[in-house]
Amino acid sequence: MKRIFSGIKPTGHLTLGNYLGALRRWVELDQHQADALFSVVDLHALTVDHDPARVRRLSRQAVTLMLAAGLDPDLCTVFVQSQVDEHARLSYVLECTATDGELRRMIQYKEKSAQARAAGQSVRLSLLTYPVLMAADILAYGTDEVPVGADQTQHVELSRDLAVRFNQRYGHTFTVPRATHPPVAARVMDLQDPMSKMGKSHESPAGIVYLLDDADQVRKKVMRAVTDSGREVEYDRERSPGVANLLEILSACSEGNPIELAGVYESYGALKRDTAEAVVELLRPVRERHAELAADGGFVDEVLRKGAERARGMARPRVDAAYAAIGLLPG
Repeated sequence: MKRIFSGIKPTGHLTLGNYLGALRRWVELDQHQADALFSVVDLHALTVDHDPARVRRLSRQAVTLMLAAGLDPDLCTVFVQSQVDEHARLSYVLECTATDGELRRMIQYKEKSAQARAAGQSVRLSLLTYPVLMAADILAYGTDEVPVGADQTQHVELSRDLAVRFNQRYGHTFTVPRATHPPVAARVMDLQDPMSKMGKSHESPAGIVYLLDDADQVRKKVMRAVTDSGREVEYDRERSPGVANLLEILSACSEGNPIELAGVYESYGALKRDTAEAVVELLRPVRERHAELAADGGFVDEVLRKGAERARGMARPRVDAAYAAIGLLPG
């Protein structure tokens, strides 16, 4: 079977964008069609100022939501990144393979470092190097495919480049992975700012639907979504980004086609009402299952223990081989 790896960073509460862009595909397709590993990549949350207690809390919440969404520990490996030492071990070796120029060209580094400097904050070195840790996350497992949003494609390309370079210099060690994208709603946009991705860590929650929002909160956010200056319901990302975002969300919830759905509606209000109800019903079972799992902490602990053990067993031989290939003495 092909091997899949993907992860979620615990920098905020998981959103509708996380669900439609990643989680649902993991549940419905990936865990059934591949030897799949899904991780809460908590080390990546340390690249900026953070509250340690909040990182721990959000990491556990993310794992619980992943299970609530339908990931089955009997079908896939669910674990927390920091509990598998091989990620950090391999990251340094890959840093010795990457170049400064490659990392400084990363779009997210340019954006986030500029934001930090504008706020008068220092830029942590880990913000520059974390794409190499992401490459280690992927390459440690012999990953074939990495399901990611469009904004992470550049990082998967770096993983490919590092794998090829390492293999050429030191002998074949790593599988060269490729990025895969879901066909619709891969990039759910903020309801108040349809030109920006619906992100976990935005300052304003008004345009973000969180997986644990109750039904009234979901309806309120969708009904207040920014639309466009025109009146016609049309699917056009450039001219009508707000309406297009609603149509994509509705199509992803209902397994419809956004272009065809546009022809069904004569008003923005009707589109918003149907989209709101579709999201409420989509998230209802996830929220209910999360409440059950959160009340049974022992089950989640056991899933993580077994997941880390399984992941460690898969990663260690390849990381040991990389250490040997690059010239390090065996332990």
